[in-house]
Amino acid sequence: MLTRRVGAEAAAEVHACILAAFASRPPLDPPTAALGDSDAEVAAMLGRANGIVAVQDGRIVGSLILDVRDDVVHLRRVSVRPDAQGHGVASTLVQAAVEACPAQRTMVVLAREEIASNVVFWEHHGFVEHSRTSPHVELHLALPERHVVTDAYAMRDLGENVGRLLERGDLLVLTGGLGAGKTTFTQGLGEGLQVRSGITSPTFVIARVHPSLVDGPALVHVDAYRLGGVDELDDLDLDTSFDDAVTVVEWGAGVAEGLADRRLEVTVTRAVGEMDIAETAAQDDADAAADVEGLEDLDPRVVTLTWVRSA
Repeated sequence: MLTRRVGAEAAAEVHACILAAFASRPPLDPPTAALGDSDAEVAAMLGRANGIVAVQDGRIVGSLILDVRDDVVHLRRVSVRPDAQGHGVASTLVQAAVEACPAQRTMVVLAREEIASNVVFWEHHGFVEHSRTSPHVELHLALPERHVVTDAYAMRDLGENVGRLLERGDLLVLTGGLGAGKTTFTQGLGEGLQVRSGITSPTFVIARVHPSLVDGPALVHVDAYRLGGVDELDDLDLDTSFDDAVTVVEWGAGVAEGLADRRLEVTVTRAVGEMDIAETAAQDDADAAADVEGLEDLDPRVVTLTWVRSA
């Protein structure tokens, strides 16, 4: 069984899975809203890539929808086809959802109190009852904000998962020593956002714009190491505005915070020691190349993700 991310293009298949799953439940009072969804409403919820599906023998046997709001991700329409229940599909979907949401702090799900087995299922997966307003039980799961990545593939995968959750106007401030993997992480962001490939270190051009291939936000990749402040960022001659793009600023701490009211701070450190950031320009060139080529031969990294609101 495989899982994959989907968007509005899979609305009809996901909707069919939702209807099959919820129609098989005992009658509820009031009835579940899921049975009243239309294809168009499911497509709107799925958006660019908000769905996760479980696929077996080429058929979607389970699905859920990620509804991201600030620092919280709500699980919606968690569904398993009746003929696939009892085979770990729901557990596989939940694990995929946790892995797909590395930048959130809390995951929330609503369960119907009449279906006690569902509440037990969520508690078994680490969710804790937060509140109860009949007929719903709200359960929360705290998500990890620190991720150990062992090679370039894991770094890109983490960046890709973060990228799939970002929207126009989002700002990422990326901090880490030379060669820590900042560009590798940004390459993953680009894959998640589905922008034009070719992301490399922007050291010598200060900023690059990578247009979307799917009518989504562009990725603006900035190196703020040689910039004096946010005014110089605003003066950059770009083909897109920060409000219409996802902006990632390397070396942006203390410089880029004024670009948005809310930002995701991404800090990459070596698990065994940090390089002195005051390296020579020659070392900077070599490490930028290492970012592009990969981290397989270097020690693991710890990536910390924190959403911050400006004062």
